Amino acid sequence: MGDVAFHTVTTVDEALALLGDGSDARVVAGGSDLIVQARHGKSLPGTVIAIHRIDALRSLTSSGDLVVGALTSHATLCADAGVRSNWTAIADASALVGSHATRNVGTLGGNVMNASPAMETGGPLIVLGASVTLRSAAGDREVAIEELWTGPGKTSAKPGEICVAVTVPAQPALTGSAYVRLEYRRAMEIAIVGASACITLDDDGNVAAAKVALTALAPTIIRSPAAEAAIIGTDGNDEALKAVTAGASADAKPISDLRANEDYRRAMAGVIAKRAVAVAAQRARGEEFPIPATPVFMKGSGQ
Repeated sequence: MGDVAFHTVTTVDEALALLGDGSDARVVAGGSDLIVQARHGKSLPGTVIAIHRIDALRSLTSSGDLVVGALTSHATLCADAGVRSNWTAIADASALVGSHATRNVGTLGGNVMNASPAMETGGPLIVLGASVTLRSAAGDREVAIEELWTGPGKTSAKPGEICVAVTVPAQPALTGSAYVRLEYRRAMEIAIVGASACITLDDDGNVAAAKVALTALAPTIIRSPAAEAAIIGTDGNDEALKAVTAGASADAKPISDLRANEDYRRAMAGVIAKRAVAVAAQRARGEEFPIPATPVFMKGSGQ
């Protein structure tokens, strides 16, 4: 593997200076993904820059827009009252990441920049209209979350850029959101199929706007236009939800692997999307639904 130069920094400027053009350097927070990649035989970068001591990146503001520092942990997100009330899908997802230990050390910025199509928080960030702030020596630039991911483990970030924050806009009145996944077991699992939904109702209780995103069903997390079109203009009745099921299955682009085959994933895409839309609509009406939403649907959950 060769020698690796390891640096720990306490400011973003220090990190940027070490990162340079980013040609043979990697910024890490916890670094767990880097360890996994090394164990699978992937080459380590020549320089590893650990940013976990940059306290300025641990901020969280949930008055108005939600502004999350890149080093904010999943545990912090799922416990925050503002996140749970106004951006509930993020709380759903953060509560499901890995184990208790993983949620305490894993960061939103690390999750986002790792660019896994099976990441928990990605779908919620898409349906809630998030953007990321990327900083380089030249300054900051904002990138819509849907434009950040270009493939498994790949982003549109330029060499020499670091993710410093994730911003999620304030949501309109009568809006609810949810993230639901299919899992084989409750602990230390990643999504086999996941779906996120954000629903906004009009004053008559009909769906005025909808976004649906599918996780682990394509090379990147994707929107489902067919599922969105199926629910808009309806009151969320059974026929509309049936159409959501069909639409999400049609939009899914799954592969077969050791965890599930293509046909099963496509079929379950519709089921999970329907559940996410139904929960988001329920929350938009002001009705309570547990966080995270997923265990409620799992056999033997006891809820």
